[in-house]
Amino acid sequence: MPLSHLDRPFDYAVLESQHTAAVAGARVRVRFAGRLRDGFVLERVADSDHEGKLTPLHKVVSPEPVLTPEIASLIRQVADHYAGTFSDVLRLAVPPRHAATEAAGSAAGPPLPDHPPGPLVEYPTGSGYLDAVRAGGRPRAMWQVTPSTAPSGDWALGLASAARACAESGRGAVMVAPDQRDLARLRAACTQLLGRGGFAVLTAEAGPPARYRAFLAALRGGVKVVIGNRAAAYAPVQDLGLVALWDDGDDLLSEPRSPYPHTREVLALRAATARAAVLIAGYSRTAEVQTWLDRGWLTALADDRPEVRHTAPRVRVTADSDLALERDPAPRAARLPHEVFELMRSALPQGPVLVQVPRAGYRLALVCQDCREPVHCRHCSGPTRTEGGTISCALCGRLAVDWECPICGCRRVRAPIVGAQRTAEELGKAFPQTPIKTSVGGKLLDRVADAPGIVVATPGAEPPADGGYAGAVLLDTALLLLRPDLRAAEEALRRWLNVVALVRSGADGGSVIAVGESSSRALQALVRVDPGGFATRELADRAAARFPPAAKLVRVEGSAAALAEFVDLADLPAGTEVLGPVEVTGPPGSDPSPPRLTLRGPVEEGAKLVHAAKDVASIRSARKSDGALRIVVDPAALT
Repeated sequence: MPLSHLDRPFDYAVLESQHTAAVAGARVRVRFAGRLRDGFVLERVADSDHEGKLTPLHKVVSPEPVLTPEIASLIRQVADHYAGTFSDVLRLAVPPRHAATEAAGSAAGPPLPDHPPGPLVEYPTGSGYLDAVRAGGRPRAMWQVTPSTAPSGDWALGLASAARACAESGRGAVMVAPDQRDLARLRAACTQLLGRGGFAVLTAEAGPPARYRAFLAALRGGVKVVIGNRAAAYAPVQDLGLVALWDDGDDLLSEPRSPYPHTREVLALRAATARAAVLIAGYSRTAEVQTWLDRGWLTALADDRPEVRHTAPRVRVTADSDLALERDPAPRAARLPHEVFELMRSALPQGPVLVQVPRAGYRLALVCQDCREPVHCRHCSGPTRTEGGTISCALCGRLAVDWECPICGCRRVRAPIVGAQRTAEELGKAFPQTPIKTSVGGKLLDRVADAPGIVVATPGAEPPADGGYAGAVLLDTALLLLRPDLRAAEEALRRWLNVVALVRSGADGGSVIAVGESSSRALQALVRVDPGGFATRELADRAAARFPPAAKLVRVEGSAAALAEFVDLADLPAGTEVLGPVEVTGPPGSDPSPPRLTLRGPVEEGAKLVHAAKDVASIRSARKSDGALRIVVDPAALT
């Protein structure tokens, strides 16, 4: 049941005629509160603590044990971790039944084909990691993939080689990629290393029959490796030996449905329970992964710095030297400084050039009019907003009265906006004989030929090029950094490194130029190709400002009356801060959002804080209180 106060198992009697079919994990129909409802058998026991006569099962829908004890335990852990219910997580984990597919049966996978060693062995500790997995060990590593089109940057082949090593040990593996483009690349790599039938693809986009077929293949042991998107994290793989995740910073890995779990946390919980190996890979590094590295739960698997400088493309920022300032006295005032045209003219004869531009009409954070310093709340360090000429905090709701820039003392603010189409028009005028292509949401390019041309793309829509891009330009970098979000700098660096990974290696002449303020921490990390150093400093800043993952955050949304009742009922642990409620305003023309309340506490008290929020939800559910509440634990976006 999705109601919080009914989030527990209920006992039913099994009739003699149902004895064989009603196995643990089977789908059943039961009568509850006068209505027939779907359910699952969690366990068969001889006695019940229930006083009185038990209601018998109405029907056994299928004897297929689709809910294994391991997945049932994982669902319970995820529900408790995110203040949700078993029912909410269950619908994410177990796909709907498809009777014809269930009756068809599953075939065993083919033998493993011969394969190349893969890119992991090119990293200092990569061979040791694969050997440990192949021997049945459970190493946990964060693979810092060097961004370039060189063989060592082929993350998909690296994950597939880890899954191959796990399969050779006789155990199963689960690998998750954020979107369909990444999944297609991972699928091609797994086909090469595991064979066409050596793995299953579990994704909702495939349709109910295909999704259920992949689910049953893993459940019945037909395949040992499952790849997919978010739902694949719950795949019922037998004897799990490895969980792997690509690009954990991608917001697509955060479930948009209650209780809003993040795939990174789901896989971590599953690996800890199943005592499985872990491989989290990415060009960038999130603060959450850095926390696990600092605690020793993960170890770093990365290239040495000299090798990174040799393999990655050369990255630089405009106006980063006195000579550049002398040639172009006002580089920060122009969207396309002289250095950008120089790079494009030198790179175009060698191949295509990629230009990344933030999405047109993107709403940005407030910044200082003179020095462009972001405007933060002086009380809680949260992002700010403006409405009717009044500046207020989007987190705690306090007014920023008499705000003054801590850097230059200016009292004026601005909210810049950029357009992407204008960039393509300007480049078309500057390079009239060069083909100009655009790749934006709703009109994505699949791939680009290895020929001179300019591709203008928005973040996340950049198409790969045959042989890699000869060069890349990152425009309006300040606009990505100034998004009103806790993860703005982290997300900006992630998007930039994804562009760097599409460019040829430095040894092959690949180069990238970013237009922005060279003193920016994120841009400095980009120039050094040092996501680890950036993540370390970002985590330190989060700890100083008391934001996740250095603190536990619970966001509650609902009507003013419902939030007031929540505060009255909540038995919050010591050290918890109550921020808000605050009215949430969206873009002009958008539907109004409900008020928001934020609870912030120390990580050590995080479990108690989440438990307190769930207790309130249970009490309100039992009371049938008016007004629904939306509870989000450690929200992926804090705007």
